[in-house]
Amino acid sequence: MFFFLFAFPLFAQEIPAIQEFNQTRLDYNRNGMLILGSWAVGNMVWGGIGASQSTGETKAFHQMNLYWNSVNLLIAGFGYWQATKESPGTDFWATMEAQQGIEKVLLVNAALDVAYMAGGLYLKERGLRTDNSKLVGFGKSVILQGAFLMAFDAVMYGFHQSHGKELPSLVQHISLGPGGVSFRMTF
Repeated sequence: MFFFLFAFPLFAQEIPAIQEFNQTRLDYNRNGMLILGSWAVGNMVWGGIGASQSTGETKAFHQMNLYWNSVNLLIAGFGYWQATKESPGTDFWATMEAQQGIEKVLLVNAALDVAYMAGGLYLKERGLRTDNSKLVGFGKSVILQGAFLMAFDAVMYGFHQSHGKELPSLVQHISLGPGGVSFRMTF
């Protein structure tokens, strides 16, 4: 009971070094959304040109790239906007929550990327079995997009997870003992 009464207000205090930590996290998010948006725009241009100049499986491949990356562009735009509107706070608990949140989102996205690639393999296989070149082209595109997103999410997770390891060094030592609560921070 003593701990809850006295230690939580201590943790609720703002820690100035956390603002820089949060700014780095937000910078990673903004840069990631710029990369995703650039990939999307490039694929939309490539897909539009490719679809207009081809037929059959190749046309379907380019069409799906165009469709898929229209969604990626919306996600990148929303993600960038969200990262720019958030201000780098100095609250320890909010920082921990945000850091864990982005890492969880990236892990869930990686699982979805595997599902995308599996779906693409299914479309491709189904198209080969039924002699449907459109399904084959769609499948190849979904495999490509899933593979890119898997690599993207893995790299983003690596950056965020590595950055997250710095958080404990901002609050280096917390101990409870018969003499009270000891709390040491690095600024």
